[in-house]
Amino acid sequence: MGRVEATQDGEIPQLGEPVGSFTPKFQEQNNQAIGSPWSTGLFDCHEHQTNAIMTAFLPCVTFGQIAEVLDAGEMTCHLGSFIYLLMMPALCSQWIIGSKYRTKLRKKYDLVEAPYTDVISHIFCPCCSLCQEFRELKNRGLDPALGWNGILAKQEGRRHHDQTVAVPPPKQAMYT
Repeated sequence: MGRVEATQDGEIPQLGEPVGSFTPKFQEQNNQAIGSPWSTGLFDCHEHQTNAIMTAFLPCVTFGQIAEVLDAGEMTCHLGSFIYLLMMPALCSQWIIGSKYRTKLRKKYDLVEAPYTDVISHIFCPCCSLCQEFRELKNRGLDPALGWNGILAKQEGRRHHDQTVAVPPPKQAMYT
């Protein structure tokens, strides 16, 4: 009992399918996770403590900052904050707008939808989701705390600095 016996030819009979022909179902479903990884994890709020504290007490402000950057100034921080604040008491429906902007961020930078879907992240971990989105933008050189106009001013300053540094000084001579 429990032993595999060889046939008269000396061969061991094959039972079931060969392992190479079996494709697990979870592999077929997980091919959706294609894209770049996030620069920080969902629960890495400690990496930017100021933002983590701000988001814990005023998540509407963090959302407004993110929305202003993702909409390239079309939606101001104040308007985004106000919309998020209005949606909070209405059956805690801020996850709707939060997950839409998370999706927008993911598509813009080809980020993977992980560890959870955008909707699940914003329903069960809204503050962590907002903090991760804030850090992602900041790590890509777009600091949401500066606002859209602040980001443009910083980029213009950098561009002006690069132009002045790249130009060599004119030829100088000393006259006697």
